[in-house]
Formats: sequence, C-alpha cells, structure tokens
Amino acid sequence: MSARHAAPKQRAARRGRWLLVGVGVIVLLALVGVVLRHRSTTAGSSATTAGGSPTTTTTTIPIAPLTGLPDPSGFATHHPALTVKIENTPEAMPQWGLDQADVVYEEIVNGGITRLAAVFNSHDPAKIGPIRSVRPTDAQILDPLGGIFAFSGGAPYALAAIASSPVDQVQESNAGTAMFRDLARVAPHNLYGIGSALFKFHGAPVPPHPLFTYRRAGTAPTGAAAASVTVPFPSIYAVTWTWDASRHGYDRTLFGQPVITGTGAPVAPANVLVMWVPYVNGVGTFTSYVNLLGSGPVALFSDGHEVRGTWTHTNAFAPVAYHTRSGAALALTPGQTWVELLNAGAVLQVQK
Repeated sequence: MSARHAAPKQRAARRGRWLLVGVGVIVLLALVGVVLRHRSTTAGSSATTAGGSPTTTTTTIPIAPLTGLPDPSGFATHHPALTVKIENTPEAMPQWGLDQADVVYEEIVNGGITRLAAVFNSHDPAKIGPIRSVRPTDAQILDPLGGIFAFSGGAPYALAAIASSPVDQVQESNAGTAMFRDLARVAPHNLYGIGSALFKFHGAPVPPHPLFTYRRAGTAPTGAAAASVTVPFPSIYAVTWTWDASRHGYDRTLFGQPVITGTGAPVAPANVLVMWVPYVNGVGTFTSYVNLLGSGPVALFSDGHEVRGTWTHTNAFAPVAYHTRSGAALALTPGQTWVELLNAGAVLQVQK
C-alpha cells in the first residue's frame, strides 16, 4: 500500500483513539460526581447547586429503643439489654448506676421488701449495684427483652424460673472481673458489676425490642395534673415520686429520703408507670411472684400529669401493650421509665 493511501487510515485511527479517550474522561468525571454526591449525603455536609444556592443533606440519628431518645453514638443500637438485679433495702444505699438505666422495674419479693431489675442499653456505668439474687418475677420481665441478666444466685425455684428465659446469665461464679466486692461495705450488700465488662457476655437480640410508645417532641399528655404520687408498697417500702419541672422528671423518695446514687446523681425518671398486677401465692410470701400474662389497670405519670389506662400481655415473649381508656396507645415521654409492679387492689395517693 502506498504512503498516500495509508495516511487517511492513520488519521482516522488517531481520531478514533482520541474519541475513546474523550469518552473515558467524561465517564470518569461522571463517576467522580456520583462519589462526591454520595459522600455529601452520608456525611451531612453542605453542597452548592448549579445556580449557586446552597443545599444541606443530613443523616438520620438513631433512636435508643428503650428510651425513645436520640442515640448519636449508636451505642444503644449496637448493644443488647443488660438487666441487673439490684438490692433496695436501707443497707443497700446508696445504689449505683440507677440514674443511667433505661428502664427500672420495682417488684415485691419475699418478706414484703422490694427489689429492682434495672435495664441498661444506652449506658454502661462503671459501677452497678448492689447486685442481689434472682426472683421468679424476673423471668417474666426478661422474656420480652432477652439480652444479658446479671444477678448473685438464688433459690432453686427462682433459678428454675429463669432457666428458660432467652438471656445469657452472669453470676458471681462466672462473672470474672465483671463483678467485684467492695470491701468497704458489709456482705451481702457489697457486690457490684462493671457495665462495660457485663456487656461482653454477648446477649441477643441487638438492639432490644422497644417496650413503650413515645410522644412526639413538643406534645404533652392529656391527663389530669399530678404533682406527686405515692406507690404503697408494703411495710417501709412505699415510694413517693414528685414532679420536678427543672429536671423534667419525678424525684424518688424512699425511707423518707431523696434517693441519690453513689455518684451523687438524683433518681428522677421521665416516666413512672404503675401496673396493678396479681401476685401468685400472696404478697411477700417466700414463693410469691407476679403473673404478667393477662391484663389490668395502669397509671402513667409523665410531664406532671396522670393518664389512666390498661395493660395487656398475651404473649410472654412480646412486650406488654399499654393503652389509654379510649383505646389509644399510651404514649410516654422519651427518657427513663420506672415500672412499678404494684399488688392489685392497692390505692395510689396522688397529689394534684
């Protein structure tokens, strides 16, 4: 082939190569634009439109399942429920970690005293306790929660009750360094747990299923005003909750004293939920326990108001359902909730 005839073909080949390079550059620039737009969306950064007007993209902040509060760190959504059995006698004071619990259940046990089952999911306090033994009621509290249960042993009938619950059990015998004895206190009121270490005992589901419905921000309950309420647990264990607008919570008083934790923090939950429940085998007997399958009345104290309704529980492994008297879902204030398992027929003392 002559050089004259080869030249047009070479020029055409060069034009084809340059065309492919140009197309490649355009595709590369488009991909870079997609990546930059994706980074702007996921990072919540600002961008500018072609017309020069700024636009801002934001991410969705996760919500802690057991408080309804924003969880920017994602701690609650990456951890199970950790339930710790805590003593509630005068000898146990001050208690540690209660102000950081998501939910606390207060139950009547043998002898008419009360014990606490404190549920942690949003926080892992460095010291929790004093930790005491399991009771049969705990199994019914734990069935809908799963996760991890920390306690200090128990009678055979109580251990048998908890054996079928979907929890990883942690006792002093297998806790290792996750539990310790405070030698400055007298046994058995001196066993404590370390939150971060207890969370390492696995537990499922992660995160736990929500237990309550919450009101939207800026809305208030529609019940009557309630400045305080006394929950008449037996003997010396009646507890009074007083609305504190400055703390947006209910200050707890027990044994005639404000309850202050070992770190100096007051116990002042956003919600106090009183459930009237049947105690099988009587109130305060050795084998007494709560029957949480069924239904009964409930009173919610939230934002300085009282709302009456009902609780219903037909599936042991599903959360209890709470409704107002009109049938609507009973909506709580986002934050900590104390659930008072009060014996059926007891009368609250409410101050308006």
